[in-house]
Formats: sequence, C-alpha cells, structure tokens
Amino acid sequence: MSSVPLTKHGAQLLKDELHHLKTKERQAVIKAIAEARAHGDLSENADYDAAKERQGFVEGRIADLEGKLGAAQIIDPATLDADGRVVFASTVDLEDLESGDKVTYQIVGTDEADIKMSKVSVTSPIARALIGKTAGDVVGVQAPSGIREYEILEVRYI
Repeated sequence: MSSVPLTKHGAQLLKDELHHLKTKERQAVIKAIAEARAHGDLSENADYDAAKERQGFVEGRIADLEGKLGAAQIIDPATLDADGRVVFASTVDLEDLESGDKVTYQIVGTDEADIKMSKVSVTSPIARALIGKTAGDVVGVQAPSGIREYEILEVRYI
C-alpha cells in the first residue's frame, strides 16, 4: 500500500476510532452473537445473521484503519515551511471572484475530509487546483455549474 497522507489531527481521529472498535464494538458484537446462539437454530435466526454481518463490518473497518495507520505519512501543519505555497495540510483563504464570497479550506487526507468543517480532500478538484499556488494567484476550479475562479488571499500552516 502506498503512503496515506494524514494530518496529525486526522491520524488521532483514526486512532480513536480504531480503539473504540477494538474495545467497545468488538465486545458488543461477540456478546450479540453469543446471545443469538443461545436462542437455538442458527439457520433461521435473524439476530445471529445480523450480529455476524455487524462482526464482518467491524473486523473489516479495523483492518482498514490498521492498514491506513500503518501506511500513514503524518503531517503536522504547524511544522510546515512551504514558502507560502499551498501544500497538503495548509489552510487557504479564498475569494470567489464572481460572487465576492470568502471561504477558508484546509487541505486534508480523504479520510478526514469534511466540507462542514471546511476540510477538503487533497484529491478534490479545488485542492488539486490550489496545490503549488501562492497568495495572489487566481485558480479555476471545475464545478458542476462550470468553471469557478478563486483568488488565493492567504496561505497558513496552522
């Protein structure tokens, strides 16, 4: 597996989820399977089938998280020195040139992207357009409504 870029905060979120799955969810699934088995015939036991399905999901997610954390390249934005260029983990203030709206985004890994928290995936169209640019540059981003132009107001590493 190739390296998975994560911010320091994103890596901690994945570690917390992994810990929860291993200590709480796994135990709850084991208990649910034991209770379902106690009800007798497993061939027609919907509770058993649901518990086994949940177990498959939990174990799959644990394996996925362990793989991502094992291949993680953890980047602390506070330690970046990219000479004002937009890079992974940087926070970028933008102005939409058409509407004049100002937005702020942090470029993060795919697992930690959350537009409600102003965190965009490094693989998103806007992040790909911004990478390598500096304050004052104008970038065009392909959106469903057409190309939108943004001016980079400031690049921060926080």
